[in-house]
Amino acid sequence: MPRTSELGVIAAGHPVTAGHGADVLRRGGNAVDAAIGAMLASVVCEPLLTGLGAGGYMLVVAPGEAPTLLDFFVEAPGCGADHGERAELVPISVSFGDAIQVFNIGAASVGAYGVPAGLSEAARRFGRMPLSTLVAPAAALARDGVELNAAQAYLIEILADIVTATPECAALFAPGGRLLRTGDLCRQPELGDALERLGADGPAPFYTGEIAEAIVAWTSGRGGMLTREDLAAYTVIHRDPVRVSYRGREVLTNPPPSAGGILIAHALSLLDGDGRPPTVERIVEVMEQVQAERTPDFLAGLDEPGFGERFLAAGRLGSTTHISVIDRDGWACAVTCSNGACSGEVVPGTGVHLNNMLGEQDLNPLGFHRHPPGRRLPSMMAPTVVLREGTPELVVGSAGSNRIRSAILQTVVRVIDDGLRAGPAVEAPRVHFEDGVVYAEPGVDTATLEQAGRAIGRFRDRNLFFGGAQAVERDASGVFSGGGDPRRGGAALVVTGAGAAPR
Repeated sequence: MPRTSELGVIAAGHPVTAGHGADVLRRGGNAVDAAIGAMLASVVCEPLLTGLGAGGYMLVVAPGEAPTLLDFFVEAPGCGADHGERAELVPISVSFGDAIQVFNIGAASVGAYGVPAGLSEAARRFGRMPLSTLVAPAAALARDGVELNAAQAYLIEILADIVTATPECAALFAPGGRLLRTGDLCRQPELGDALERLGADGPAPFYTGEIAEAIVAWTSGRGGMLTREDLAAYTVIHRDPVRVSYRGREVLTNPPPSAGGILIAHALSLLDGDGRPPTVERIVEVMEQVQAERTPDFLAGLDEPGFGERFLAAGRLGSTTHISVIDRDGWACAVTCSNGACSGEVVPGTGVHLNNMLGEQDLNPLGFHRHPPGRRLPSMMAPTVVLREGTPELVVGSAGSNRIRSAILQTVVRVIDDGLRAGPAVEAPRVHFEDGVVYAEPGVDTATLEQAGRAIGRFRDRNLFFGGAQAVERDASGVFSGGGDPRRGGAALVVTGAGAAPR
């Protein structure tokens, strides 16, 4: 059992996000309440990674109940729209220093968002505390402003062409024509109003009320496909998580139509069949094998009923932010949300910065605007919980587009196979295989990979390109620990009755 003074542990992508979640635990909330409180703070202090115009997934393990995955990810829009009036996507190149990725923005990149609905449903289904109570600190934070830390300032810097793409976005992140920098205060008073509205009235204003009307009018007037019908039809979907055995544990993760979860499950199954801790060479082999499964048939089948079971049974079983929480009563919550790289479209009077999921190449590998209206996009996001004898041992998830699955895989391996605590496991150097190249952080021994003829993409420093894994752990003796990913300015706090301490 946990130490009597320890209430739980939380890891998140920003110290303020983690701190708000810790406060909720201290006030008697469970792990889901803490995750909701942290999510609400994250839309304020991580505004380019998530927001009320974003989507996500929440995996909940509650004592005595079947685990549940809440799917509130972004849906393809266009119900009742004239697709001939759609504007062109606007390509933006973003440099990570040693790699470049293209994102597409503008009104045509915006899909039907899920965060307001997801927050409300999680609070209704699992929470102990009213959503209005959880909203209040985040609303005050939005109005008072958050001092930018180095990680968030770096995101504004590398996304400069996106945050200055429209006057409305620039007013928040580049007021007076100068990008906000470390130490500057970012205030979002309209977001504060929107958060209070969510707490008072729930999701309705964002899907059938005046906020929805304002968003649809704004995007449709700029060539977007989001319609009143899309938002009115949006619902949170309860799904059964994917399950896979690994080293005598049970791993729960995100099912289809998300792609990331079953690819992680496949990778863990391959490694489990080896019966020994994997080398970096073996991890890369498995990454390559799993990537090869992401074929056009795989992507086309994700939305079919039963696809996950068929995929894993066929010989295979053998910009985003994440929050992980475990509490002393055995609740575990993993929630990943994303605004993509953000669309640059901030709708006046609503406080909502909309997603660009229709312009994310990682989510549209077969081409843009191929998904029919109403279909959930096939995300790589994969909130994950590892159970030991039915009890949550490790909760982990990550940001990072295609690097999400490699960040989660390596974090699980470091904890379960290498015996590292959650913090060192998150901080350990990573590799990622994609398009024939092994990308490697400093500290990875690539000699054997080079001898095997592998192409190596070397990074000079640890980099957010490799994801932003946030992990919390409760070991066999009941001791909590956590790891906030330094690549994205993450933080982890063990919460006690008297306060919270980094762990």
